[in-house]
Amino acid sequence: MLLDGRDPAAIARAAEAIAAGELVAFPTETVYGLGARADHDDAVAKIFALKGRPQDHPLIVHVADRAHAERFAAALPPVAERLIDAFWPGPLTVIVLRAAGIGDAAAAHQATIGLRCPAHPIAHALLAEAGERGVPGIAAPSANRFGRVSATTAAHVVEELGDELLVIDGGAARIGIESAIVDCSTGSPVLLRPGILTRDRIETAAGAAVRQPGPAAPRAPGTLAAHYAPKAKVRIMATPILKAALDVLGSDPLKLAVYSRSIPSGVATGVVHRRMPARPEQAAHELFAVLRELDREGVHLIWVEEPPPGPEWDGVRDRLDRAAAT
Repeated sequence: MLLDGRDPAAIARAAEAIAAGELVAFPTETVYGLGARADHDDAVAKIFALKGRPQDHPLIVHVADRAHAERFAAALPPVAERLIDAFWPGPLTVIVLRAAGIGDAAAAHQATIGLRCPAHPIAHALLAEAGERGVPGIAAPSANRFGRVSATTAAHVVEELGDELLVIDGGAARIGIESAIVDCSTGSPVLLRPGILTRDRIETAAGAAVRQPGPAAPRAPGTLAAHYAPKAKVRIMATPILKAALDVLGSDPLKLAVYSRSIPSGVATGVVHRRMPARPEQAAHELFAVLRELDREGVHLIWVEEPPPGPEWDGVRDRLDRAAAT
C-alpha cells in the first residue's frame, strides 16, 4: 500500500507499523530501504524472509543521530566519530563493534554492526516518529529481492515486493546507489563498499589512509561478488571492443541492449540503446532504474561501456562489476 511521504499522518502510520514489528519500505537519498525495528530480532527476521536474503548477510541500521547510534555501538572509535562528523546525515555507513544485547539479527550475529544516518527528510521524519514510540533504529537493506537490482522509486518496490507492503512514496532517490561502507571496528579504516563519496574525501575526513578489505574483514551488505543483477546478463566492455562487437552484429541483435557514453544510438538495427551520462553522479542516479527499464524491454543481454577510470566512478563501477558477475 502506497503512503504519501508528504503527509504527516502517513509518516505516523508507518512509524506505528515499525513500532509494532511490521515492515515498511521508505525512501533514503541512496535507494529505498525495507525497514523493521532493529532492536527486535523477530521483526528483523521478516526482512530476511520477504527479500529471500541469507540470514548471515548483515543489514545496515538507520539512526536519527549520533545518540541513537551509540545505543547500538559498544563504542564509537575516533575515526568513526570523524567520519560521522563529516558525512552524517549522508551516504556513509560506519561499521563499529556492537553493543551487547541489541541488533543481533540485524548484524547477522556478528560482533560488529553497520550504522548510517540518512539524509532524506522522509527517512528522518520516520526515524523521529518511530523514536518517539521507543524504536532506537530501523534496520533496512534495499527494498528488493536479494541479489537483484536495488529499488530507487516506490514503484520499483511495489514491482518487487508486492502491493500489500506499506511503502512511503518519496519520489526517486537522489543519489541512486547505496552508501559507502567503512569498517572502523579495528581503529584503522577499511573501505568495504564504495559509494558516491570518493576515497579521497573519506581519507581526508578520517585523517588516515583507507585500506582495502582483507580476509578478516566483517561481512557487510552489498559486498558479495554477484549482486545488483537484472534478469538480463550484463557484460562490461571496453569502448573499442564494444564498437567492434556492434560492427559485426548483423541484422539480428538477439534482444540486445547497450548502455554507453560514446556509442551513438541507432548504431545497430534492433538494439535497445540507452546513453550513459558523462558525469558519475548522474550515472549513479539512473543506473538501477536503467537496468530495470531494460529488463522490461525484454532484452537478454546488456552490453555496458566500461566506466571511465578515476575514483569518482568507483561506486558505479562496483555496482556494474557485481551486476555482471552472475
